[in-house]
Amino acid sequence: MAATPPGANVLKPQFDRDGFICPVPVLTAEETRRYHDLYIAFYEKHKSRLDAMKAGARWQINSDTHFAFKWVDALTRHPKILDAVAQLLGPNLLAWNSNWFVKMPHDKTFVSWHQDGAYWGLAPMEVATAWVALSPVTPQNGCMRVIPGSHTQPNMPQRETYADNNVLSRGQEIAVAVNRRDAVDLLLQPGEMSLHHLWIVHGSNANGSDTPRIGIAIRYVSTRVKQDSTEKPFAMLVRGRDDYGHFRLAESPTSNDGFAGEGRHAEFLQSVHVAIAKGK
Repeated sequence: MAATPPGANVLKPQFDRDGFICPVPVLTAEETRRYHDLYIAFYEKHKSRLDAMKAGARWQINSDTHFAFKWVDALTRHPKILDAVAQLLGPNLLAWNSNWFVKMPHDKTFVSWHQDGAYWGLAPMEVATAWVALSPVTPQNGCMRVIPGSHTQPNMPQRETYADNNVLSRGQEIAVAVNRRDAVDLLLQPGEMSLHHLWIVHGSNANGSDTPRIGIAIRYVSTRVKQDSTEKPFAMLVRGRDDYGHFRLAESPTSNDGFAGEGRHAEFLQSVHVAIAKGK
């Protein structure tokens, strides 16, 4: 078999066909340890607040931290992550949204079957989520599960359940039956990532193990993408140039001080959620 030529796009055909790619190695062992330790310090700093919150309210701490903390911003700009995403979306990339999805040992939280594209009003769908693992991610500790090919069926009926222990803010789930026998577990080692389409049906189970599941979902969009909202949303230009101006480009954070949900972070959270709400 001939060698793959340098710069060849080997990811997009599979992404277009299946709606996901897994695994993709991106971080070195040293980088993984460093980001893992930074997250643990962040978690310990916010643990009492996280423990007091219902699962669906934890977005106030776990969402969009790349706007507020220097180390999270640096992770969203990692060259190997961006090289892979650029194969899917092109050379001009924005980091629009990020969420920590963490399940500590025997955490009962779960994510119901849903389609992200139903809620965010983004078009064209030149969008991809990079789910970067900082710990082992297995079926036992609640790995993400996807239904291959379901991204070709956008806008399935959705409902809001507000179910206890559902990590999603309103307990969103698709209102059609899912054949779990079709589901694929996205298994990851620390330092690997998966990539998935915003219309793919996905979810995850609770962590029934003694091992934490630590990862961050980074939503990247092409600069061509626009959000359907009366408020222009924020994003970070992480590669290339923006010739469209559909987003307000935020400046990179300069420190790791402060608490999530307060100060600069609270301002960005408010802007992000107003933009989403006004697009409905």
